[in-house]
Amino acid sequence: MIYKTFIKPLLFNLSAENAHHFTTVMMRQAPVRWALEKLCSYHHPSLEKEVMGLKFPNPVGLAAGFDKNGFYIREMQALGFGFVEIGTVTPLPQPGNDKPRLFRLPKDEALINRMGFNNYGVEVAAARIKAFRKSLTPNPSPKERGIAPRMIIGGNIGKNKITPNEKAVSDYLIGFEKLYDAVDYFVVNVSSPNTPNLRELQEEKPLREILSEVQKKNLSMSVVGENTNNSGEKRTKPLLLKIAPDLSFEQIDLILQICIDNKLDGIVATNTTISLDGLKTPVEKLNAIGAGGLSGKPLINRSTEIINYIKKRSNGQLAIIGVGGIHTPDDASRMLDAGADLIQLYTSLIYEGPFVVKNVLKKISSTR
Repeated sequence: MIYKTFIKPLLFNLSAENAHHFTTVMMRQAPVRWALEKLCSYHHPSLEKEVMGLKFPNPVGLAAGFDKNGFYIREMQALGFGFVEIGTVTPLPQPGNDKPRLFRLPKDEALINRMGFNNYGVEVAAARIKAFRKSLTPNPSPKERGIAPRMIIGGNIGKNKITPNEKAVSDYLIGFEKLYDAVDYFVVNVSSPNTPNLRELQEEKPLREILSEVQKKNLSMSVVGENTNNSGEKRTKPLLLKIAPDLSFEQIDLILQICIDNKLDGIVATNTTISLDGLKTPVEKLNAIGAGGLSGKPLINRSTEIINYIKKRSNGQLAIIGVGGIHTPDDASRMLDAGADLIQLYTSLIYEGPFVVKNVLKKISSTR
C-alpha cells in the first residue's frame, strides 16, 4: 500500500530508465538494504527446491535484464529472491540502443524495452559476481543461514551487436568461458527482439551449432574430482535456452528436440514478445514508442500456455523456468501448476513494489 500510494507515483514522474537507476542506487545504501531484508524477505524450509542438481532456497528468481552486470545481487537477496539471473552479458562492453529505450504502459501494467544488451562486458560481470561470493561469511552461523540462504546465480549470455550471426557461436563461447567460475547455471539467449537478427539464431542450423559448441565447452571445462557426481562422472554446469513467446508450437517442437539432442538441462520460457495485440494502451502511444519487446501482465496467458506445452512435450526431460507476466501470487501458482519448476519476476517489481516476492513466496509455501 505504501509503495503504490506514495513511492510509485514519485518514481513514475521519472523516465523509466532513470527510475530504475534511482531505485537501485537507493537499494545499495546499507540502511535501505537492511530495511528491505527485514520487511521483504521470507524464508521457509518448505520453499527449498532442488532443480538441475542445484539447491534453490526458494523457487522465485529475478529475471535477466534487471541486473545486467552483477551489481545488485545482495539487494535482490534482501528482497527475498532465491536466485538471480545476471545479464544478458556480451563478450565486449556495449552501450545498447539509443535512449529513450524503456517505456511504461500503465494501463496494461507492462513495459516496452529496446535496451539492446547494454552491459559492461563479461569480464566486469564475472568480477562482480566473484566479489559478491568472496564477501559472504565463510562459515555462517545457523542464524545467518536462516536470514540469507545461499543465493543461486545464473549467467545469461548473448552476442555483441557488431558480431555477425555466422560468427555468433564465438561470442557465446567467450561468455560461457569467462563466467564459468562465477555462476551456477547458464542461459543462452537467442530470443531478444532488440538485437538485429538475433532471433534468427532460433532457427535449426544456427541453434544446433551454438548449443552443440557451448555444451562441448561445458564438458571440457568440468573438472573430474571437483565437479563430479556421486558416480565419479563429470558434472557440467546446467545449461538452458531462453525462447521467445512468438514461436509457433511447431517451432517449439523443433527447438525442444535440439535441446534434448544436445543434452540441455532446461528451457526459460519466455522472453519478451513483439506482439502488441489486445493492449489497453492507445495505438497512437504504441506507434510513438516504436519497436521493442513487451513484458508484464499481458504475457501471462501466452507464457503459461507455452510452459504447459513444453512440460507435456518434453516428458520431464527439461527443467522449466517460467517467466512472463507474473504480477500476483495467483499468477505464480498458475505458472507452477502449468509445469514450471522455477519462476522469475521483473516487471511486477515496478508495478507491485518490493513486497511482491514475499507475497508470492507466502502463497507458494501455504499451498505446496
